[in-house]
Amino acid sequence: MRRVEHVMGFPVSLRVDDERVPGEAADAVFAWLREVDARFSPFRPDSEVSRLDRGELREIGADLREVLGLCEEYRAATGGAFDARLPGRGLDPCAVVKGWSVQRAAGLLAAAGARRFCLNAGGDVVAAGGPWRVGVRHPDHAGRLCAVLELTDGAVATSARYERGDHIVDGRTGRPATGLLSMTVTAPTLTEADAVATAAFALGAEGIAWAAARPGCEVFAVDAGRRVFRTEGLPVAGAGAGAGAVPGAA
Repeated sequence: MRRVEHVMGFPVSLRVDDERVPGEAADAVFAWLREVDARFSPFRPDSEVSRLDRGELREIGADLREVLGLCEEYRAATGGAFDARLPGRGLDPCAVVKGWSVQRAAGLLAAAGARRFCLNAGGDVVAAGGPWRVGVRHPDHAGRLCAVLELTDGAVATSARYERGDHIVDGRTGRPATGLLSMTVTAPTLTEADAVATAAFALGAEGIAWAAARPGCEVFAVDAGRRVFRTEGLPVAGAGAGAGAVPGAA
């Protein structure tokens, strides 16, 4: 089963290699992601996030409470560098929502019986039943890779400046974070990988050691001086890695 849709502002591709998994499982994945976009997008005036930001909600649901809890967890862990409530801006939990929602979608696939699958959301990947090979884009050259990682059961996410410019802000200063060119994190879940990558990028150069110290996380980073850093446990693909591939992720 293979399927691609444009959801939440980026392409989401799904590959499932289990023949017995029904097509309804893919329907559920994309329906969930569309629901997330409707409920949590800060760019939709009728979303829960926008209504909460305007003070229109007396109570919030369990999902939004969980997302806001994760935002606060990473805000505290980074001393405010990562912040869903930046000065002069409305509430924007997107840095947590993406990984959290795609990991939840992976759970739907697993519940439907999928054992070997890959879900790629705008370059951030959660996979099961690998090995899967995931390419990390070179920060200066769109057509080149600077690393190829191997996933069996887990996730990888990258925060970088090359697609959207200086869009990640250091909440401590209110200015764009420019200490890194790219930060790639592997973790057991995409909830962790995506949030840690963004939070580490917001921290700047100090984010490399911070991310590497997070339990279960491995790091591949390129700083503003184009120096490359990687942790010893980073799952770099070997020459004999399996056939599953996700080119150009990041």
